[in-house]
Amino acid sequence: MRLMRCERTSAVRVPERWAAMLAALVTALVGALLAPPVQGAAAQERDPDRAVIGGYAVNAGDHPWAVALSSRARFGSERSGQFCGGAVVGPRTAVTAAHCLTREVLGVDVGQVRDLRIITGRGDLTGNAGKEVAVRSVKVNPDFDARTNKGDVAVLRLAESLPSSSVVPMAGKGDPAYRSGTPATVYGWGDTTGRGNYSNTLRAARVGIMADSSCERAYPGTSNGKYDAATMVCAGLEAGGRDACQGDSGGPLVARGKLVGLVSWGVGCGERGRPGVYTRISAVQSVIGTPRA
Repeated sequence: MRLMRCERTSAVRVPERWAAMLAALVTALVGALLAPPVQGAAAQERDPDRAVIGGYAVNAGDHPWAVALSSRARFGSERSGQFCGGAVVGPRTAVTAAHCLTREVLGVDVGQVRDLRIITGRGDLTGNAGKEVAVRSVKVNPDFDARTNKGDVAVLRLAESLPSSSVVPMAGKGDPAYRSGTPATVYGWGDTTGRGNYSNTLRAARVGIMADSSCERAYPGTSNGKYDAATMVCAGLEAGGRDACQGDSGGPLVARGKLVGLVSWGVGCGERGRPGVYTRISAVQSVIGTPRA
């Protein structure tokens, strides 16, 4: 089964109407009853609630382009309302995964989320360090395919500018950062174990860019999902043990100092033979455009 790495239940969603809460509960219960039994970490991911597996704590101030997406109205005040990750690619532009902004994740249409923000420089989500910046507008990739996860990117226009030091450059087509074996790092605040143990602090895991052939063998198009080399890149370790997990969706994968991917989907967390799959930045640069101040 293909599973996206967004977060829905580790934070308490505060619906605008009790009816919305009841509908969400009924939907979750029906889904659980109809879902076939799955064992191990893949089962834990079925409700997409998946910080970084096999990682370590990092100073958010040293990585200000790694941001948390927040909505206290939808996810409560605990952990600053974080539900996904993102990356700052321009003074007033951030990117995240398109699936983070779907009704399935938010419970309402994204246009109804009035307090959508990005949080930069806040290592501990239970504190108030760093800066919260309102999102002025959202552009979800019109070619995003929720069935295949192709084109999993959304562009966030920020209400105010961030300093150039908060921007991570994007790796374009043909950049050596995409070569197989290139060391890379993924960042996030999500599940650290695959068992719902979410991190309050920013974490990172060192992984490696994997060959497209390896990713195609891992995800050949069965119930586990299909890897598409034109629009996706995967990263991990052959033996497993390091990976993004639930709650990391939309977060940055960085190699050679450039953004190469956004956390998108995968099966299990850090499982051998199941690398994490990321949106390939070079494939969606036409959607992102040229970030401006």
